[in-house]
Amino acid sequence: MTHPAAAITAYWDAAADDFDDEPDHGLRAADTRAAWANLLTAWLPPHPVDVLDIGCGTGSLSELIAEAGHRVTGVDLAPRMVEQARAKLAAAGLQGRFLVGDAALPPTGREKFDVLLSRHLVWTLPDPHAALNEWVGRIRPGGLLALIEGRWREAGQSGVPYVVGADTLPWHRGITADDLAGAVRPLVSDLRIEPLGADAALWGGPVTDERYALIAQV
Repeated sequence: MTHPAAAITAYWDAAADDFDDEPDHGLRAADTRAAWANLLTAWLPPHPVDVLDIGCGTGSLSELIAEAGHRVTGVDLAPRMVEQARAKLAAAGLQGRFLVGDAALPPTGREKFDVLLSRHLVWTLPDPHAALNEWVGRIRPGGLLALIEGRWREAGQSGVPYVVGADTLPWHRGITADDLAGAVRPLVSDLRIEPLGADAALWGGPVTDERYALIAQV
C-alpha cells in the first residue's frame, strides 16, 4: 500500500509539468503577473527581507519576490515542482533557495524569516492548526504572515482525482475567511482579511468562489 505522503508527493510531481498552464500559477499573462506583483509590493516591506514561500510550487510568486529584491526561500513537497522553481529563477537571473520538504514542518532548522507566505496550501494539510502554529514560530517578532486562501473544490490541477482519503482532510474544500481568521487570531497580534475574488486579473478571469488574503502581524 502506498504511504499517504508518498501518494501526495506523486500527485504533485505528476501535476508539475502542466501546473503553470493555470493563469494564476504560471503568471504568463502580463496583467495577471502585474496583479500579483502589485499585491506582493503592497504586503512586503520596501527594503529587502527574508521571505519563506511555503508550498512554492513552480516558484512563480518566489520569482516576483526575488524580482522585488527580497531574499526568498521556497519549500515544496514535490521534487519536480522544486526543480522547476530553481530553473525558473535561474532563467530570470534571480537568486532563490528551494528546498524539498513538508510544508507543515519546513526544513529550515532554527532559521527565522521576516515574512511567511503561503498560497492555496492549507486545504492539503492533515493538521492545519499544528502547521499554522509551526509557521508563526518561524517568523521574527514584528514579521508578517500572508495566507492566500479560499473555499473551493478539493482536487488539484492535474485533471485527476486527488489522493485517496483527501475527503478526510480537515479543510479539504478550502476554508472561509472567517474560519481561517478564527484559527490564526490566537497566534498573532493583529490580522486583516483582503477579499481577492473580485479582481479577475489575479485569476486569469472571473471566479465565483471565495478567495482572499489573510495578512497578520506576529
